[in-house]
Amino acid sequence: MIEEITLRELDTGRFIEEKVAEIRAAVGDGEAISALSGGVDSSTVTMLGHRALGPRLKSVFIENGLMREGEAERVAGLFASLGVRVDIVDARDEFFAALAGLTDPEEKREAITQTFYKKVFGRIVRESGARSLLQGTILTDVDETVAGIKRQHNVFEQLGIDPQEAFGYRILEPLIQLRKDGVRAVGRALGLPAELFNRIPFPGPALAARVIGEVTSGRIDTVRKATTVVERLLSGVGAFQYLAILHEDRVTGMRGGKRQFGAQIEVRCWDSLDARQATPTNLPYELLRRIADEILEAVPEVVSVTYNIATKPPSTIEAV
Repeated sequence: MIEEITLRELDTGRFIEEKVAEIRAAVGDGEAISALSGGVDSSTVTMLGHRALGPRLKSVFIENGLMREGEAERVAGLFASLGVRVDIVDARDEFFAALAGLTDPEEKREAITQTFYKKVFGRIVRESGARSLLQGTILTDVDETVAGIKRQHNVFEQLGIDPQEAFGYRILEPLIQLRKDGVRAVGRALGLPAELFNRIPFPGPALAARVIGEVTSGRIDTVRKATTVVERLLSGVGAFQYLAILHEDRVTGMRGGKRQFGAQIEVRCWDSLDARQATPTNLPYELLRRIADEILEAVPEVVSVTYNIATKPPSTIEAV
């Protein structure tokens, strides 16, 4: 049983001191790798690891083809300004090959998990000589996985999986007692800029978690363009999270006076404290119309834009 540290109970200075000591003890005089995606969880754990190990931490951004536009270069640049070198590893072909033909949500998540941990990071660990991987698993990830709501790709030991046996290295999870609000507070205390510790959550499977049905490079490109519009137009509303989802079915639309069987994008925007419960943000109709108009303009294959108004539960924040 994981003992939760709530935001009210959290002493960030003491937490950082304890986790730095734990990381040093676990790694010893060897090296570790940090799995950095640019989200608040992975950014915070990377800074913890950097404080604990300095140059003995190798920070890696896996370019899996499933990220936001220009994300790898943006994240590497931000961390360079903080004195942390980030190596970008191009693994796009491996991820799309693993996802080819899959439509079941759990099969897609498992394909991403195996490609990420066994193939890509397994190779990186073997080549580097490191024996530990730092990752930003938080308590909500564990709760949702153990409850069977959805398998989070970064949860193993709670499912009886030994990473050392399965992948050949240990996984260190210094943030596992915290939820998102606590992680933000620790990130702030570690000196992360607000654009990192205040970033909206982004799923471990990245945009693959926002494509219903088969994940292809073309379908990811569609949801990526819609995501750019949604994040730009909703960045000032103060919501917990906002995203675009690509549906599987083609729907009937019209362009240039002719019928077009096009794609459907679902927009979601959430008010929440810790992602356990969430309520759709009451967005002005004029803003919803602007989002729809700009998506339809930026992504010509889309002919329908909807807005989700179901709460969590029974909905979840991500679709897949």
